[in-house]
Parts: sequence; C-alpha cells; structure tokens
Amino acid sequence: MTNQDVVFPDMGIAAAAALPAAGRTLFVCRGAAGAVSSLRGKYGGLGLPGADDEYIEARGAPAAAHAPGRPCPTSWVVDAIRASSPTRCPPVDDYAAWMRKHPSALDSFDHIAAVAKGKKIVMFMDYDGTLSPIVTDPDMAFMSAEMRSAVRNVAMLFPTAIVTGRCLDKVYSFVGLSELYYAGSHGMDIKGPGSKDKTVLLQPAREFLPVINKAYRALLEKTKATQGARVENNKFCLSVHFRCVDEKSWSPLAEQVKAVLRDYPELKLTEGRKVLEIRPSIMWDKGRAVEFLLKSLAFDDRGDVLPVYVGDDRTDEDAFKVLRKRVQGLGILVSKRPKETDASYSLKDPTEVMEFLHRLVQWKRRQSPSATMRPMPLQ
Repeated sequence: MTNQDVVFPDMGIAAAAALPAAGRTLFVCRGAAGAVSSLRGKYGGLGLPGADDEYIEARGAPAAAHAPGRPCPTSWVVDAIRASSPTRCPPVDDYAAWMRKHPSALDSFDHIAAVAKGKKIVMFMDYDGTLSPIVTDPDMAFMSAEMRSAVRNVAMLFPTAIVTGRCLDKVYSFVGLSELYYAGSHGMDIKGPGSKDKTVLLQPAREFLPVINKAYRALLEKTKATQGARVENNKFCLSVHFRCVDEKSWSPLAEQVKAVLRDYPELKLTEGRKVLEIRPSIMWDKGRAVEFLLKSLAFDDRGDVLPVYVGDDRTDEDAFKVLRKRVQGLGILVSKRPKETDASYSLKDPTEVMEFLHRLVQWKRRQSPSATMRPMPLQ
C-alpha cells in the first residue's frame, strides 16, 4: 500500500491513526447458504504487521476448499446465486418464526425510539433495494422524489451516509444530495459532504485501479456471448449482473468469470443479490467503511451514539456484524423473505424504508422541536 491510497482532508486527519499500514492480503470465496465464509480480524488486508491473523471460517464446507487463494467451485457460486435469488415464498410458519427473531422496524418503532432516546443517531443506508427498487437495468435504478425528500430530512437531523457497491459518482447521480457522506465501491471510495467534487476521505484500494480496468475489459469480452449478462465498472470493484440471464446459463457464466479471474490473482470473487462481485483482495468492506466513518466523526468510542444501518444485500451483512459487535447499534435488513442475517430488525421493501425514515424524523422533531443539523465536519 502506498501513501496515496489514503487521502484525508486537512481538517480530518485523526482517523489516519486508526488505519493499519501495508500488510498481507487474503483471497476469499464466499459460498452458498450453509457454506458462507466470513472474514475476521482487525482492519484486515490493509493490515498492520502483528495484527490478528486473518482467517476464513467455513460453515458446512470442506476447509481445504476455502483455503486462501483456492478458486471457489462453480457449483458453490451457482448455489450462492440461487440462495440470493429465491423464487418461492417460504412456508408461513418459517416466515413467522423468522419475524419473531427479526421483527418489523415499523412495528417495533416505539422500542427503537426508547433505545435511541438521549443518543446521537448516525444513519447508514445501502442504495439498491433499500432506497430504490431492484430493477432489470442497473442504470435505471432511480429513487423516487418522495424517497429523496425522506433521505434529505433524515440528513438534516442526523449524520447520514450511503454505503453501496455502486460507483460513487453513479450513486451520487441517483441520490443528488450533497449533504450526505458517500461510500461507494463497497466502502472503498469514501467522500464527505459538500459539492459534487467532495473531499476524498479514503480510497484503500487505489493501487488496484489498473488491474481492475484490465479485468473489466477481459470480462466484457468473455461474457459478451451470454445473453442478458452485464458487466458494470464501479471503479474499485466490478459487478457481473445476471438478473436477465436464463438460469441454465448461470453455471457457464460463473465459469467465464472464474476463467478471467485466474489471470488476476489480486482480485477476489463474492456474490450479492443476482450479481457476482469482483473486488480487490484486501479485507475492506461495508463494515470497515462504517467503522471508518464513525471514527472519523469521533463517534467510535462514545456510549451515547446509536449507529443504524439499513440494507438488503449479502454485502450489508459485514455492516450488520460490526453493529452487532458494538452492542450499541441497530441493523435493519430489507427483505420479504427469511434470510440468515446479523440484523436485529427487518423491513419488507423501500416503501417501508421510506415510512421508517419518516417516522424517525417525526420522532426526532417531537423530541427536539427546534432540531436542525448540518453535516458534521471530520475530526
């Protein structure tokens, strides 16, 4: 890692002390349900010498198959695709049991408000499937004017960040609110409030840009014959969308992606909601981005801060884990179906997310009728 990988504004250099220097990286494959790999350790793959050893915890799969650097079997990739894209509703009893464990954030709002009373709320939200509906064409994932208004109202009262796998410029064009923090490319491109050319706070994978661009061109060429496949360049990561790909072609598509990645050992393959994600093989994710922003805002070691993260995808689980580990934090999964999750609460869809944001604003204004807020500067 070079000194150019992390860029801080003049007013916000305190967080630099928390970031490790150069170290080892870890290649990871996340398998299907029942074989999900999890990464542990301190700020991982940016890693300090002497930091906790990185390791992979495999559940229900041969340990050797998850060894660092080993390719993920195509069957597991396809199983993961199916697990992230269920086509049938679960049995009523199963859903009811899941809802008891992850109750509706709307039905439980009074309890959430009681927990939040006297605390400074910090809002983190995914974009696709959370603030906008999932659509066939990723370039058409527009948020509604009503949702934009709801997010703006939240940002007036609480520090608010969008944490997404999307390219930062793309998600900014969708949201269009300068008062937010934005963490694009799964938290590998973080910028603060201000103009469109916001101050860069952190880019831990900048050195990977040349190889990411090469892999992007190779994936375009390799997958062009697969009808419905689409490769999206999110600057610090790549997304291979298969929402419009016939299920019979999922396994060949996964093979095509794996074939390309054999030439790029610096990159790793993970899966999301009807998408294969290719990222730099450093241990950085949405959870690390949440930790970084909390520390940058001097909120990381305060007992009166309540981080709230709302997201719908497998990649949001990294953030849910961070909040669960903090104890003082709430994860809200957006899903109509039972999923294995570290979130505490659930919402069904972006419409319910918007209702939750409205209620949060109304509650805060009742608590503090004169409450208004501007984006907090970094410490």
